[in-house]
Amino acid sequence: MEGFRDLFRIIISCLLICCCFFTNANKGYADSTVTSNDQKKEIKRSLESLKDVDYQTWQIIVYPSSIKSNNLILRIVGYPGSLRIDHPTNLTVKSGRKTWDLKDITKNSKIKVEILNDSAAEFELSNLIAELDKNRPLRLSLPGVINDLPIPPYLVSEWRSLAE
Repeated sequence: MEGFRDLFRIIISCLLICCCFFTNANKGYADSTVTSNDQKKEIKRSLESLKDVDYQTWQIIVYPSSIKSNNLILRIVGYPGSLRIDHPTNLTVKSGRKTWDLKDITKNSKIKVEILNDSAAEFELSNLIAELDKNRPLRLSLPGVINDLPIPPYLVSEWRSLAE
């Protein structure tokens, strides 16, 4: 009977380990999804988790500001409770010799202010995307919060496709 219990424990342990390996596989592409909003209309967005040079994980979400508009909003979300983003704080984006300052629009909407916590910020992304002619890597920095967050070209490509 004791041998059966040991065998059962080994089998269960192996199954749990296999489940952990297969469910935590990292994706090598951006997560472009279609979601529904309150009015039951579909919204296409880009969602990706990236690490900055200080190994802090950030969730990067890009979505259109409205159903009819091609204006894109960039939302950066950090781990709640670990930091506080003071608003307004402009986001600096660099690519090669070019630099853009994106305006903090987090507090523009009362509804969003109630939903977003202190570890999230939103920025107007449309002007930057309109100026990009190639899928170039970008580097984001938010004074006092993010020193250097690299954005890979595949993600820039996805953002550009959302603007079309």
